[in-house]
Amino acid sequence: MPGPLLGTLGSVQNSEMIADYLLGRARWRLDRAELDDEGRNARAALSLFDAASYIRALGDGDRLILRLHAAGRFAHGRYDPGPEGERLIRSWNYDAPDGGPHQLLVTLADSVARGLVPGQRPSR
Repeated sequence: MPGPLLGTLGSVQNSEMIADYLLGRARWRLDRAELDDEGRNARAALSLFDAASYIRALGDGDRLILRLHAAGRFAHGRYDPGPEGERLIRSWNYDAPDGGPHQLLVTLADSVARGLVPGQRPSR
């Protein structure tokens, strides 16, 4: 029987599910990159690719991934950031630098813990 930290498929780790989600959002951003966007879409895409790689390497024992797991952010073999998490991911490093991969994970975990409403950013 799979342990409590494994995804519902039994073989997919939570860190893998987050990474896969971020890769999808990064590809979405990259598809929107244009010459006149001043590099915002490309910058945001690169930061999400970086975050996906970072989170994939962490594994499920990381305390921030454990916090997301405890908050019920994983179901049906997928990561669900919720509306506030989706908003954070979509805007991450788009208009201005928000931080690196670890800061994104901290911000996502904090948004779940605080129950932030869409568009609200946690204080740093």
